[in-house]
Amino acid sequence: MASILTNASAMTALQTLSVTNQNLATTQNRIATGLKISEASDNAAYWSIATTMRSDNGANSVIQDALGLGSAKIDTAYSAMNKAIDSVNTIKNLVLASKNASPEDRAKNQLLINSAIGALKENAGASYAGSNLLTTDQALDGAPATANFSTIASYARDSTGKVTTGSIDVALANTRLVDTGGTATTKTGILDKQFAVTNAAATPVTTQTSILTINVSGADIDNKALDDILTGVEAAAKGLASGASQLGAAKTRIDSQKSFISALSDAVDRGIGTLVDADMNKESARLSALQVQQQLGVQALSIANASNQSIQQLFRS
Repeated sequence: MASILTNASAMTALQTLSVTNQNLATTQNRIATGLKISEASDNAAYWSIATTMRSDNGANSVIQDALGLGSAKIDTAYSAMNKAIDSVNTIKNLVLASKNASPEDRAKNQLLINSAIGALKENAGASYAGSNLLTTDQALDGAPATANFSTIASYARDSTGKVTTGSIDVALANTRLVDTGGTATTKTGILDKQFAVTNAAATPVTTQTSILTINVSGADIDNKALDDILTGVEAAAKGLASGASQLGAAKTRIDSQKSFISALSDAVDRGIGTLVDADMNKESARLSALQVQQQLGVQALSIANASNQSIQQLFRS
């Protein structure tokens, strides 16, 4: 039925063209952003999941940075600890060489020992970004916040939304070369902890010394006293080896965790992509098809509108 009030064909063509234009706008947006879900209105569930995953990946990035900083600090301490082991071994050899040596030779050995002690003090001062794991205060050992060197290592959320974090810790009591707290007799550092040295005189003389104050050329130092010094040096060497082992183990854990967090971040990125990324091949083909549909829709609307002209012809003379 021809009507001058209602053009059903034009209405249908207009409706079809409107849908095509909406689909075309959606496809163009996907191509421009690379996302099939760029906002909550596209798919609320997937958008929410992807947003949460992006947030978690942001946390993983922070952890990566923290692990990198922690690794650098531990690596600095580890390198200094190994240098300290070399210096203590040098001191041990010089003390051993001083047994049955002449006073002149002991004096020469003492000069070399003093040089090694200077190197040890430099080793103990090694720090990175203001953090020194080798020179610390034993008075803080009872405080969890300062008794350990800690670096955040993990971030996790359970099904209820509860967040937990993990850390890699190193007990500073095990890596302390120099103790900045206490008195001379109460220091607990591997290098400044005192030990007794007793000679074999008729009336034995006992003195207190540490690795940093060893003296093989003193008047009261004999072979018996040198044996006590060697015992103290061996104890220090053992402590250094233990400290280096703990630092090395922590470094290995940090490096392993860095690799894991990196792999985890990549996996999360892939998961986000699966949820919200647009398939560009598919969208490109869809764009071409919609552009053709748009052209045909415009033509269909034009034809439908032209049908009213035939009604006008009926009323012409």
